[in-house]
Amino acid sequence: MANTIGVEQSLSNVEAALKAKGYQVVQLRSEADAKNCDVCVITGQDDNVMGISDTTVKGPVIDATGLSADEVLDRVEKLFH
Repeated sequence: MANTIGVEQSLSNVEAALKAKGYQVVQLRSEADAKNCDVCVITGQDDNVMGISDTTVKGPVIDATGLSADEVLDRVEKLFH
């Protein structure tokens, strides 16, 4: 089964990069979207708007602020390898 990555809607470039590498990507629109994700990628602009900092997410949360899509992809890949 592919690793599932939750990505905030505004990070379309990150979403495209992850999909190109074969990851299953879910857009984070609500707290429920994050429940089955192995990793969540957020912008950090709206801190805790979706409750991401609580126990909804069992895996790591990557703050993509200031990172390129390739840098986010590199961080995700390090988590799984």
